Amino acid sequence: MPSPFRRRRTLLVISQTFVPDPASVGQHMTDVSVEMARRGYRVRVYASARGYEDASVKYPAHEVLQGVEVRRLPLGSLGKKRFFLRVLGTAVFHLQALLAGLFFPRIDGIFFSTSPPLIGVVASIIGAIRRVPVAYWAMDLNPDQLIAIGKLKPMSFSARVLEAVNRFILRRASLIIALDRFMADRLLTRGNYADKMLVMPPWSHDEHIQQRSAGDNPFRIRHGLQVKFVIMYSGNHSPSNPLQTLLDAAVRLKNDDSLRFLFVGGGSGKKDVEAYIRDHQLTNVISLPYQPLSELGDSLSAADVHVVSLGEKMVGIIHPCKIYGAMAVARPILYFGPRPSHIADLLDRHGFGVQVAHGDVDGAVKAIERLKATGSGELKRMGDEARNVMQEYLGQKALTARFCDRLEGALFEAHRDTGASPVQAASNP
Repeated sequence: MPSPFRRRRTLLVISQTFVPDPASVGQHMTDVSVEMARRGYRVRVYASARGYEDASVKYPAHEVLQGVEVRRLPLGSLGKKRFFLRVLGTAVFHLQALLAGLFFPRIDGIFFSTSPPLIGVVASIIGAIRRVPVAYWAMDLNPDQLIAIGKLKPMSFSARVLEAVNRFILRRASLIIALDRFMADRLLTRGNYADKMLVMPPWSHDEHIQQRSAGDNPFRIRHGLQVKFVIMYSGNHSPSNPLQTLLDAAVRLKNDDSLRFLFVGGGSGKKDVEAYIRDHQLTNVISLPYQPLSELGDSLSAADVHVVSLGEKMVGIIHPCKIYGAMAVARPILYFGPRPSHIADLLDRHGFGVQVAHGDVDGAVKAIERLKATGSGELKRMGDEARNVMQEYLGQKALTARFCDRLEGALFEAHRDTGASPVQAASNP
């Protein structure tokens, strides 16, 4: 829908990662940016000129992607291999984004997420000085996450500073997007933000994820998986998504040559997974980096079963978006994590997966063996149900449109009566 304004309005987007970088946050920020440009807004994005995971990867400093003006800032990412370099790269990105946002002419609204951490401070300062509204997409919550994984003590000085900063960002935002009801509940403990909150899950990248059968899948052929039963974890490896129980199950099942465990992606926990594979000489486990977006469909479709993991204390703090890609390619889910949670809600309601508690290696082995022994017809039924839920409730086109309707309303049509309830769920799959 075209913008209702005579003057073309400008949306400033600040995101450390942006396509073609494969990081999930950047892909979702790109989807929103492209849709807003399609609606007639001028969209200017400030992102990093280097890869989020691999700082040796360089992207063009200036380009236009589907109508979106992308400006990539030098030294905005120094990779994630060393903590000091990661912090330095984040700080440099913050400073450059602040200066760019302050001096870029004629801004009408600002949109940001959680990449890099605390970028909301920069966006809020720019918004306050330029007197424009800001919208905050909460992909994860801090200091909640750092406290939950033991990196910060709840009453430490750092935790209190981060909490104060977080509350400042929430107060300044005209729109807050939470990914599920558990995250919304956490945010609402910080203030009465119900009148400016949207509760809505992210979407899978439908245009890049085409379901492919195992027999003609080039990814399976390339990695020698044609006659194997493949259990895949694809996404960020981190303490927030524990993989130890799955790895221990792989050790127990290492003599079953019909099984293969694939760990695809990156993150701070990737080196631990690879060290575990070496230490236990696991020939039934393959570790691979993030796959290009153009090959994501083949990669995800190579699995017979997809793993989703959520840390015991992470409910409402992070949202395992990887489940949507698995659902899009019609694969059953093996979920490691607590209940209640958003993932447990989906599995309980629709029955396209099984759940195992962290630490229950016996349960993990039994679940994997049971899934492998399940007939192809039942696995297909589970996968088809997952895909049906994805298409009916969580499709990219519908969710992106709904998201951008609310973004327009919050940033550019603040006084429009939408007729929606204050805390609006996209749907209830």
